[in-house]
Amino acid sequence: MSCFAGDPNFCPECGNVLPLPGMQDIVCCPRCSFSIPVTEFAGREILSTVVFNPEQSTMALQKDEDSELKGPVIDRRCSRCNKEGMIYHTRQMRSADEGQTVFFTCLHCRYQEKEDS
Repeated sequence: MSCFAGDPNFCPECGNVLPLPGMQDIVCCPRCSFSIPVTEFAGREILSTVVFNPEQSTMALQKDEDSELKGPVIDRRCSRCNKEGMIYHTRQMRSADEGQTVFFTCLHCRYQEKEDS
């Protein structure tokens, strides 16, 4: 008895998302050995959506192109001004067998933090 029963878009054995039916006669789970005949999907409508970030959050970075603040914005709270929104970049500061150092810069007060990962 499978523990992930219910939604046909997911593998009933491991819960992984099943690939869309193609030209083959079976749909195989890429994670486990589960397979299901394509005929099981006959008459089903499969919908997917893509959600983009709101335009205004990306426009804040483009207004001041001479600014040093360029990079991906994440939901991290600044320890100085306590507001959400920081830009980050990574560098390999230590030896190659250790993690990267992540540098965060607050969008509001430009306070900089670093985190060894």
